[in-house]
Amino acid sequence: MSEAFRGQDSAIAVVGVSCRLPRAAGPAGFWALLRDGLDGISSTPADRWGVAAVDSGSPALGAGYGGYLSGVDQFDAGFFGISPREAAAVDPQQRLTLELGWEALEDAGVVPERVRGNRVGVFIGANKDDYATVARRRGVEGITEHSTTGLQRGMIANRVSYVFGLTGPSITVDTAQSSSLVAVHLACESLRRGECSSAIVGGVVLNLSAEAAVELSRFGALSPDGRCFTFDARANGFVRGEGGAVVVLKPLGQALADGDHVYCVIRGSAVNHDGVSEGLTVPSASAQEEVIRFAHERAGVQAADIQYVELHGTGTKVGDPIEAAALGAAVGRPRRAHGPLRVGSVKTNIGHLEGAAGIAGLLKVVLAIYHRQIPASLNFRQASPWVRLEEQNLQVQTQTAGWPEPGRPLVAGVSSFGMGGANCHVVVSEVTDPEVAEGVRLGGPVGSAPWALPLSARSARALGEQAMRLRAFVTEQLELSVPDVAWTLATARSVFAHRAVVVTADVDGLLAGLQDLAGLQDPAGLQDLAGLRDVDASSVVRGVAAGAAG
Repeated sequence: MSEAFRGQDSAIAVVGVSCRLPRAAGPAGFWALLRDGLDGISSTPADRWGVAAVDSGSPALGAGYGGYLSGVDQFDAGFFGISPREAAAVDPQQRLTLELGWEALEDAGVVPERVRGNRVGVFIGANKDDYATVARRRGVEGITEHSTTGLQRGMIANRVSYVFGLTGPSITVDTAQSSSLVAVHLACESLRRGECSSAIVGGVVLNLSAEAAVELSRFGALSPDGRCFTFDARANGFVRGEGGAVVVLKPLGQALADGDHVYCVIRGSAVNHDGVSEGLTVPSASAQEEVIRFAHERAGVQAADIQYVELHGTGTKVGDPIEAAALGAAVGRPRRAHGPLRVGSVKTNIGHLEGAAGIAGLLKVVLAIYHRQIPASLNFRQASPWVRLEEQNLQVQTQTAGWPEPGRPLVAGVSSFGMGGANCHVVVSEVTDPEVAEGVRLGGPVGSAPWALPLSARSARALGEQAMRLRAFVTEQLELSVPDVAWTLATARSVFAHRAVVVTADVDGLLAGLQDLAGLQDPAGLQDLAGLRDVDASSVVRGVAAGAAG
């Protein structure tokens, strides 16, 4: 492994994550779905299209499967300072991206209000605007003063920058299915050039119109079985998915200096185009091979360093063999001495998110590195005779397991290819220096209990709901320490008008206090802070801890 790989000058840290994906309301739920080998595919909700099926013979509507989110029409407009009238005209993709951006900043330990006016970039991949189709069904009577800003796809990133008050680059990227991974590439380059100090990066797609489903059906892209059979002999198209994911990126050196929690590191990336191929939508194996090699060069890695690649992996008869040949030439065959290269596709779990597919694949790899396990790629029984896995030295990961060579740095690739020929590949790794990695994983204060854990919300009901969500999270993460939770709540969360604090010495007490708060009761361990509008919550934590110690 080259010295370039070990340097921090060009490495970009992933310091925060968020997602809303089929059967996965957040990163913890997404990891559970992946780890347990489940999928989020279901029947299409009866009311999803909002119109009668316009083509009863279409496999897209006849099969009736997809990866769907629930409650896509729900949005707390007041939380983001948007009027109900304007919110009704705003594409739910804009609304979902606002929510994901807020959650990702919080996961990064960043209070959104504190970055207002800062040079933070926003890069969002999106290639669909179904809500515009739905809105225009109402004719000119449905057009309002908010339609222009509500329906333009370019406003997805701009809306985040405006609401959060961010002054860095603000770009909605559309390179078809590779949009969100190209957004990651552009964000990393912007960070390296110093155009922004950190970046909110992701992708979003919501499947809201019957017309879009019919388009894909008539194009011949959809599987009549409603599943993605990546690299399998049954491969016959993909099933559609929807949702979004966002990561917060920062130069590694700055992240370490700031004491940030680092999930993993983006070492390098590359983009290119197929040029002339056998058709506008026919991939080029040579171009895919080239973009992978160029990404390796930028990252300072060799084929032997790569232990896993998250495929574009749509499960199509044309695309799968071409991708396998390109990956075999660039990585699989050159690393034969280290055993077969493990590969998989998140599309088998959640469907093809098109413009948001790349960020979903990246998030899968981020979590796989963080948890030091590679999840199974589903729906694989027998390789397609055209994929030739053994010849290419590739092996589909069919069970969740540890990394093949856990004693070596965990390094993976992520591929995303647009149907028009725009290709992107990203190289991701763990933080390699043992001391740095240990320092990153440790965090927050240490000391004696009891600790004060403050919560706040814009309403009493929201305060109770937040307590329920936190309780569910703590229940699944019982290894968390109370001081760490207290420190995060006190220093990395916004402060709103409705407030409460749970004072406890241990996890059991925290769970009990959150249960009481969820029921809006008034137990002895719960103190109302609603009147302390200007209080610094971190000083409350330090004060309680000091009192306990004294």
